[in-house]
Amino acid sequence: MAEQVRPEQQQEPPGLTGPMVPQPDHGEDSYRGSGRLERKRAFITGGDSGIGRAVAIAFAREGADVAIGYLPEEQVDADETARWVREAGRTCVLVPADLTHEEQARAAVRTAVDGLGGLDVLVNNAGYQMARRETFEDVETDEMDRVMRTNLYALVWVTQEALQHLGEGSAIVNCSSIQAYQPSQSLVDYASTKAAINNMTVNLAAELGERGIRVNAVAPGPIWTPLQPATQLPEKVASFGQDTPLGRAGEPAEVAHAFVFLASAVTGSYVSGTVLGVTGGKPVF
Repeated sequence: MAEQVRPEQQQEPPGLTGPMVPQPDHGEDSYRGSGRLERKRAFITGGDSGIGRAVAIAFAREGADVAIGYLPEEQVDADETARWVREAGRTCVLVPADLTHEEQARAAVRTAVDGLGGLDVLVNNAGYQMARRETFEDVETDEMDRVMRTNLYALVWVTQEALQHLGEGSAIVNCSSIQAYQPSQSLVDYASTKAAINNMTVNLAAELGERGIRVNAVAPGPIWTPLQPATQLPEKVASFGQDTPLGRAGEPAEVAHAFVFLASAVTGSYVSGTVLGVTGGKPVF
């Protein structure tokens, strides 16, 4: 896949798909399912755009009904994701919520379960970063708090609530990052949360194994999503991903396959406690 030219660009957080140049590839025209998630019910946080949208499309084409969590201001992106899921002949439950608030995070799971009639797969994909700073001294408490609450607290609350519904044969897939292994100077708080997610994944896998619930994580590298123009400096956006061995940023569609592999009992039945890197060649060890 050839690298596409990305001009300098910037949005305000959380960012939307529409203004992005070029448009990300979520697998709309390329993903072909093979029944690996037939009749499964999945809740995907951050499912409106980027990696979350690609995972929702892939899951639907693999036979799953999905619920997607998203911020209310991302409604236009959520509607587009729902359109693709429903076009695949599957149910899509829309769950607008701010997961940085515990009561909303827990209620979001209940809404998803009610709409789907149960739950088999949880994808903790919602995330936030802020990279428009130069030094550690530029880290602001309110921004750090938002990063921690979005990436860590929400994962805990959502997972705790989901465990009341996940049974034997279920799967949890968390979204880690290459930042857990090769942290950028401007992303110290974000990178710290992703390293914590790796540890939480391993701990949960050990605890939940006896219940027949598998827990894994995907560690994406630089992936072209709305989070980048919404949180990076414009000049960083233009060169985004060029430091990988493959020399380019990845597309959301290229990450979705890893989530399917780990969520499906067809392909991942003996995989638990693993972090799977999709990084363009950067090591995750």
